[in-house]
Amino acid sequence: MWMVELGLLPAPERLSARPSHRARLEALHRDGVVPMAGPLANDSGALIVFNVDKRDDLEQLLSADPYFSTTGVSVKSVRQWNPFIT
Repeated sequence: MWMVELGLLPAPERLSARPSHRARLEALHRDGVVPMAGPLANDSGALIVFNVDKRDDLEQLLSADPYFSTTGVSVKSVRQWNPFIT
């Protein structure tokens, strides 16, 4: 699993791209690829957990979603995570 932390700014481009991004995450959730995702309480960032093994697979998912390169969105960190309770 991988945790992707985003930094978010209230840019109009980000806000207009958010609905399609959320729809994509919901589809990935139905497929078991994204077990959880959501913004931080103050909307200054977000956390997305991806259930993939390889970094290359994660990079493909990130590059397929234009939200990650939208003005107002920055990828702050990408870390592999090994949960023992799910």
